[in-house]
Amino acid sequence: MINFLVSSTRSRDSNCFMSKPLFSFICGLLLLMPVVLGAQDKGAVEGVITAVETRAVLPDANILIKGTNIGATTDANGHFKIDNLAAGEYVLEARMVGRQPVRQTVRIEAGKTTAVKFKLATSEILMQNVVVTATQSQQSKADVSATIGGIGRNEIAQTRPTHPSQIMQRVPGVLVTNLSGEGHATAIRQPITTAAVYLYLEDGIPTRSTGFFNHNALYEINVPQAEGIEVLKGPGTALYGSDAIGGVINVTTRPAPARPEFMLSTEGGSFGFGRALLSIGASRGNNAVRVDGNFTRSDGNRDAQGYDRQAGTLRWDMKLRENSRLKTVATFSLIDQKPAGSSALSSADFNSNPELNYTPISFRKVEALRLSSAFEHFTASSHTNLTGYFRYNRMEILPNWTLAFDPAVWDSKNKSFGLVARHRREFAKINSSVVVGVDAESSPGSRLEYAITPTRVGSIYTAYTNGAVQYDYDVTFQEASPYIHAEFLPAKKFRLNGGLRYDFLRYDYSNKLSVVTTGRYRRPESQAVDYSHLSPKAGATYVFNDKLNVFASYRHAFRIPSESQVFRQGQTVNTIGLEPIKANNYEGGVRGGVGNGVEYEVSVYSLIKTDDIVSYVNPDGTRENLNAGKTSHRGVEISLVLQPVSALNLRSSLSFAKHKYEEWKPTPALNFGGYQIESAPRQIINVVATYRPAFWRRSDISLEWTRLGSYYLDADNLHRYGGHDLVNLRASAQLLSNLGLFARVNNLTDELYAESAAYTAARGEEFSPGLPRSIYIGFQFDWQARPAP
Repeated sequence: MINFLVSSTRSRDSNCFMSKPLFSFICGLLLLMPVVLGAQDKGAVEGVITAVETRAVLPDANILIKGTNIGATTDANGHFKIDNLAAGEYVLEARMVGRQPVRQTVRIEAGKTTAVKFKLATSEILMQNVVVTATQSQQSKADVSATIGGIGRNEIAQTRPTHPSQIMQRVPGVLVTNLSGEGHATAIRQPITTAAVYLYLEDGIPTRSTGFFNHNALYEINVPQAEGIEVLKGPGTALYGSDAIGGVINVTTRPAPARPEFMLSTEGGSFGFGRALLSIGASRGNNAVRVDGNFTRSDGNRDAQGYDRQAGTLRWDMKLRENSRLKTVATFSLIDQKPAGSSALSSADFNSNPELNYTPISFRKVEALRLSSAFEHFTASSHTNLTGYFRYNRMEILPNWTLAFDPAVWDSKNKSFGLVARHRREFAKINSSVVVGVDAESSPGSRLEYAITPTRVGSIYTAYTNGAVQYDYDVTFQEASPYIHAEFLPAKKFRLNGGLRYDFLRYDYSNKLSVVTTGRYRRPESQAVDYSHLSPKAGATYVFNDKLNVFASYRHAFRIPSESQVFRQGQTVNTIGLEPIKANNYEGGVRGGVGNGVEYEVSVYSLIKTDDIVSYVNPDGTRENLNAGKTSHRGVEISLVLQPVSALNLRSSLSFAKHKYEEWKPTPALNFGGYQIESAPRQIINVVATYRPAFWRRSDISLEWTRLGSYYLDADNLHRYGGHDLVNLRASAQLLSNLGLFARVNNLTDELYAESAAYTAARGEEFSPGLPRSIYIGFQFDWQARPAP
């Protein structure tokens, strides 16, 4: 296997982060971005896209010129314009997630602007046919040589998830588990893990710095009020660097409305759950604003398991010129939850007393703030994006999973200042396009950790006293990553793509305590750690017709260790020497449909990771971060959508996978090569049937079945969790024109199941109980100003 790690150097006194060759490379790319072709006598097309059923304009709808990558996105007023078009005849296609695409043929005349109108009707059968995550620009899914799953706003609104796990499983091969409150672990072409192998984005901007990864990233995003969710499975494209190994999850915010609107949803449910969602928006002139608020609380279904959450999103869309706009987004999340983790129980207590909580003293407090401002400029042949952003993250936590062997309180925080610069250029004469860009970021942060002495009564931790400081350090993560992505059409239906990304990453670490080289709390000396890496990608798509296309790709990615893996050394002999994970992903697939009532997608993948970073559990329960040699992850993912009659919709998501240690010897006497990886279910299945009666507008009832297959609890493959089946029921009814009633029952059959399970020699088999049968009911009030006649 080719190793694309260019260098991984470590020096104490190095202070030159950006070398002259890197500086020249980045400058060259930035100079290439504004290149324009000579002006010609050309025309333009502009228009408005509206909804058939309400006549409301549709912001963020996509307009594409068939057979090209040329297109535009509608503004807050549903308006679009594509200029600089050569005279001639074109086929325009208007698309939006959850709506039936519409085509229209137009003739462009030199020196004139042609006006068009599109009306899009709701369509439940359609999968997401337009995606943005692959290249950060709107693109037909048929042109993407990767597997991307999407969840639209209508599906999020109908599901009304109280936890991200209740919506993410709609995407084939994606599993999100509940670690209490809104905490979660994730499995996308990987075992169920909290490891740093996923990249979480909001409107294309990482929610966390690479150096300060948090596996609970989705609780820092206002998922219930999102416009949509896209999951790019496997390593990211050249536009994404470190983090994007298992997948990229991009949550998009709702655009500001063209007309004043107001929404208030209130609900209550089992175990003291209560939530209020508020959304208000309006526009004036070239400015439109939306404000969303999410206020949630729960007592939890177990002892001392409550949480409170306040989250908000402000989006301001400004039209600067005909083809230029500025999008500013501010989001925040405040979370106070108990416990911090899943609080696993022994097998006996799991079966007889699942409400028990061994760790009521555990807690997690989160503060997250993000501010970004994106300038976009469109022409018929180019798309330029410059986004500056600021992040602030802080988490104070008493982790329950370490109370038995490493009791401590952690306080970590960091700020980020970053820039995403990207330019896409179409070259119609040679049927190609090029994306060039650079990601740059500086994230200063710190970690303070002090030991605690817990008091334990029986199996319950009841109190604790503070002890000595174990870790106290500052660390700054820096990134400068130029990339290039190119696409070429050697034939009308055949598309090739390829990309290169060169990541330059650095930690500057300053230890405020003494250096410790032995024992359980070793501390490395102050130093700098540098990484550089070249990641190539290549792929191809072939479109047979509107109902059938195929794709194949190779994507390479890597992931550097997070700051805590490198500098919170614990008893590991050498964490400074941890190598980045390298991954090579090969996949192919077919997407298509049969008639107007069937759509499907099937993909097959093989993901090989070398130098995988795993947390090895010693017999006494302590853990060490080690490079694992080689692991393999292979499987098939299937999405099937059926609509036998107009009122009935069936959606199925299936994945079958095998995850294996190919090479791993944590000690000279211990060899796990050939064993299956623990916490890696072989099957993940989700099926949803939704009925929408024609006689009752905006009303529906849906039944959902989820199947999680069995998996091993230990690397020795001696202990196994048998898996589980869950059934959920949801319904909504429109009582008045502006007032709706909704209800749902999660875990309808009251199944006793585990959100996570594990085995250690010190504690035996442990299981984290999932939510028992839960009932929720609520009301939603919607108002929107009437459109002008």
